[in-house]
Order: sequence, then C-alpha cells, then structure tokens
Amino acid sequence: MRLKITVLLLMINLHGMAQQPAKQDVLPLSAKQAVDYALANQATVRTAKLDQLIQLAKNKEVSGLALPNVAGSGSFQHNPIVQKQLIDASNFSDSVPKGTLVPFSFGLKFNAVGEIKVNQVLFDPSVLVALQARKTLEDLSTRTVQKAEIDVKVSVYKSYYNVLSARKALQFLTGNIATLEKLLSDTKETYKNGLVEKLDVDRLTVQLTNLQTEETKLRNLNEVGVAALKYQMGMSMQQEIELTDTLSTAEIKSAVVVENFDYSQRIEYQLLQTQKRAYEFDLKRYKFNAYPTLSLFGTGGMSRASDQFNYFNTATWYGYVGYGVNLSLPIYAGSQRRRKVDQAFLEVKKAEVKIEDAKLGIDLERSQSSSNLRNNILTLDAQESNMKLAQEVHNMTQIKYREGVGSSLEMSTAENDLLTAQNNYFSALYNAVVAKVDYLKANGKL
Repeated sequence: MRLKITVLLLMINLHGMAQQPAKQDVLPLSAKQAVDYALANQATVRTAKLDQLIQLAKNKEVSGLALPNVAGSGSFQHNPIVQKQLIDASNFSDSVPKGTLVPFSFGLKFNAVGEIKVNQVLFDPSVLVALQARKTLEDLSTRTVQKAEIDVKVSVYKSYYNVLSARKALQFLTGNIATLEKLLSDTKETYKNGLVEKLDVDRLTVQLTNLQTEETKLRNLNEVGVAALKYQMGMSMQQEIELTDTLSTAEIKSAVVVENFDYSQRIEYQLLQTQKRAYEFDLKRYKFNAYPTLSLFGTGGMSRASDQFNYFNTATWYGYVGYGVNLSLPIYAGSQRRRKVDQAFLEVKKAEVKIEDAKLGIDLERSQSSSNLRNNILTLDAQESNMKLAQEVHNMTQIKYREGVGSSLEMSTAENDLLTAQNNYFSALYNAVVAKVDYLKANGKL
C-alpha cells in the first residue's frame, strides 16, 4: 500500500512538472490545453488528489482491523535488593507460636520475560460497517476531485476568453488609431495649405489622444488578464504564453444541446448522494453498537528468574501458552448509543433535504443559464450588426471629410460612435462566451 501511494504521489508531481516547459520558451495554448495544464498543476486539484490518496490510505487502515493483531514484548529486570514481605510463620508449622513474623522474599534478583500476543476479531459490527463503507468513502474523495476539476475548468475557460476578448478589442482599437493618425496627418497638411481650420486639427488630436489612452488601458487589462489566467492554471508568472484560440460568434452559438438531462450529470448532486450514503453507514454503525463483539486471543512466551545471571543456560527458561475468546455484550451505557443513533438518523434526513434543495437549485441554474445564453447571443448579434453599421458610417464620414464636404465635428462623432459600438460588441462577446461556459456547467457538460 505504501508503495502504491508513493507511486501515485510521484505521478501527480511528475505530471505537473512535465507540463512546465522551459521558462525561456513561449508556450502556445489553446483553451483545451490551458485546462489540461491547470488540471495537472493547479493547487486546488492537486490538493484534492492528495486528499484522495489519504482516503485510500485510511481505507487500508480500516481493512487492517479485520486482520490478526500480533504484538511482541520483552522485559528484563534486575533487583539488587529484593523486596521482602512479612508472613506469619505459625501458618506453616504448629510448633511456631502465633504471631511470629518472618521476612520473606517472593522475587529473585534477575527476571526476564519474552512474550507474543495474538488477537483476532471474529465478530465486530463496527468493523463490518467500516469495511462496507470503504467504497463509499473512496467515491466521495473521487467526486471531490471531479468537482475541483470542474471548478478549475470554469475559472480557466473564463480567464482564457477574457484575455481573448481584451486582445480582440485591442486589435480593433489599434486599427482605429492607425486610421486616425493617417487622417490627422492629412488634416495637418491641409491646414498648412489653409484649407481647414486649426479647430479641425485640434479635434482630431484630442480624439487620437483619447484612443491612445484607451489603448493603454486595454494593454494593462490584457496583462492583468494573462496574469489571472496563469494563476488559475497554476503556472509561473515568468512563463510566456501564446493563446492560439480565437473568439467568434459562430463558435459561441455552437453550444451543446442537452437532451434527457439527469441530475446525476451534476457533480454536486453526485457528491450529496455519496455523502448521504456515508451518513447511512454512520447510522448503521451506531445501531450495530448494540450487538456483541467476539474476538480470539492467544499468548505465548518464555520467562526466567534467577539469583545468578546465567541466561545462556537454556534449561532454566520456562515457556507458557494460553488462548481463549473474549465476548463483550453492551447492556446499558446511559442511553448514549440511542442518542448517537438519533443524531445519525437526523444527519441522513438533513442530507435528503440538501439533495432536494440541490435539485431545485440545479433546475433554476439550468433555466437561468439557458435564458442567459439565448439573450446574450441575441445581444451579441445585435451589437455585431450595430458595430458593422457604425463602421460603415465612420468610413462614409471619412470619405466626406477628405472630399471637403464633411466637418471635423461629424468625424469626431462618427469616431466616438464606432468606439462605443466596438466596446459594446466586445462586452457582448465576452458575456456570451461566459454564458456558454455557465450553460455547459449547469448541464454537466464540462
């Protein structure tokens, strides 16, 4: 068992180490690869797996209760001055007057004992219940690992897509800045020729400064998002990464359609069911405490006592053997067992209430996630159309401005409208992908 646990522990650690490339290399990561990395390295998951190994070790400990218990002991005692006791010598001879006290030694100077004891449980209800509960406790630890993995998946997916959304927004904003810089340069040349007012140049300069400020904010947001993603993955902050997935409306709309949903698809429901079974074993254990226990015992050993230290003389050693059975029958323990049974019974009932409440919560979560996904997809479609329309208006306004039939105020308004439409689109894009993750989680599909 110790070897098995050691091997599993090494596998956990080595698997995590194997996932970590050299820091100087840029690590390309899709969303799925980011999740796989997190499942191998994230502290919450690794801790849950170690708890699982601890439970396996505890189960082996319980199995040992049904096996023979063998213990050996040995002792050596030297009595330089042997303790004496007074006895009435008249008890041994009628010729001795009553009340004649004589000192007498009952021990010897050198005493040695070697002994082996064996104890084997023949019938113990609490041991039987503990053996029956092993599989349930293993399932409970396994479910705990699975729940930790699902929680990590949700966090990593959301962090990953948050970075993608920020980077896509940054890409659009960089394009807007490049376009505005070109327009400002052309306007300055036109101003030098006296064809436009300085006010037009100033307005475009203010616009460009605002866009550059937004670009700085987005870059900072991207850095924070990447750091959050690395933390959720259990990755070193020094490791450079490259996100290879892209965000698209089509991908978000390809959500899994759930059919024939069953509550057992949710790990939270499985955990509660398993916990209820564990409480039922507790109830059974307390009930069985009223039953008798039966065990077999045996003792064997050798002893030696002498006034001289001659222990290499084997003839002076004396062996002994004894065996028997112990029967213990509980009769009355101050109603404590009855009260423990009552408490265990109430724990089972409380677990049943939690299961019913969890079912209602799952129903609500599924309904909300489905509604949120539909609404966010509709919002995303609307914002995507609005952004395209704002881009067309912006392009037409630019053409008019360059041809001298449009004003800088119209250009500034179109630029602001485009920036607002783009921000709304990226917010809708991120909200939609988060809604998809929540939808998959609610239906047990992560």
